[in-house]
Amino acid sequence: MSLDSFKSKKTLKVGAKTYTYFSLKAAEKNGLKGISKLPYSLKVLLENLLRFEDGRSVTKDDIAGIARWLKNRGRDEKEIAFRPARVLMQDFTGVPAVVDLAAMRDAMKGLGKDPKKINPLAPVDLVIDHSVMVDFFASSKAFKANVNLEYDRNGERYTFLKWGQGAFDNFRVVPPGTGICHQVNLEYLARTVWTREEKVKGKKVTYAYPDTLVGTDSHTTMVNGLAVLGWGVGGIEAEAAMLGQPISMLIPEVIGFKLTGALPEGTTATDLVLTVTQMLRKKGVGGKFVEFYG
Repeated sequence: MSLDSFKSKKTLKVGAKTYTYFSLKAAEKNGLKGISKLPYSLKVLLENLLRFEDGRSVTKDDIAGIARWLKNRGRDEKEIAFRPARVLMQDFTGVPAVVDLAAMRDAMKGLGKDPKKINPLAPVDLVIDHSVMVDFFASSKAFKANVNLEYDRNGERYTFLKWGQGAFDNFRVVPPGTGICHQVNLEYLARTVWTREEKVKGKKVTYAYPDTLVGTDSHTTMVNGLAVLGWGVGGIEAEAAMLGQPISMLIPEVIGFKLTGALPEGTTATDLVLTVTQMLRKKGVGGKFVEFYG
C-alpha cells in the first residue's frame, strides 16, 4: 500500500466496476505545485512513484523531486526507483531468464520449500522472433515451412517454454511466426491503461494505472508512439524488474521536438525518423527523454 503522502488516491466507477487510481490533480492540490505543467513522460513517472511510495524505495522527497524538475529541468541528478507495469523479452535474453526461474524453483524444492512460490512478480511476455531463420523463400508455402523447421530445430526449447508458461504465473510466450517482438508489442500487448487486482486489508481492490514497460530489445521505444512509456534495457535489468525489483534511474532531462510543415514528395516516415535522430545526436540527447509535438 502507498503511504499516499500527497492524498492522491481516488476511485472511479465505470458501470458496475470501481477502479482505484492516483490522481495528479489531487497531488497538485496537496503539495506538488505546478505538476500539471510537467512533460507527459514525467507525469507517468510521477504516478508510478505516488503508487509505490513506501518510505524506503520510494520516499516523499523522491516524489517531490519530480515536481522540482520544473525548476532544474533534470539537472539535479535526483535518483528514483521506477517499477514498470510489465516486461517484454525476446528469445535470446528471455529463455535464460526462464532457466533462472526454473533453477530457483529447483533450489526451493531442495530446501524443502514450496517451489510454486517462485514466480515473476511483474507480467512478462516472451516473444520468440530472433532465433527464427529463413531457409525457404519465394513461395506461398515459405512462411509455414520456416516455422515448422524452427520447431524441429529447437523442439527442446519449446517444450521447456510450454512448461514454463503453464508453471509460472504472470508469464506468457508468444510463439514463432507471430511477428517481431516490438511490432507484437504495439499491435497485441500494449494496453495504454493497465489494471491489476490486489488484496488490501482483506478486500479486493482493482488499480488502474498507465501501461509502462522495459524490454530487452532496442526497438522497444516504438511503443511510445501509443503513449506507452517504454525503453530497452539489458537482460539483467529486465530480470530484476520481472522479480519485482525497481529500476534505479535519474530523473531524466526531457527534450521537446516540434514538427511543422509536410514531407516533400518521395520521402517516407523512415526518412523523417532518421533525420530527426541525426539532429538529436548532434545535440547530444543520449539518455534523455524526447517528446514530439506537431
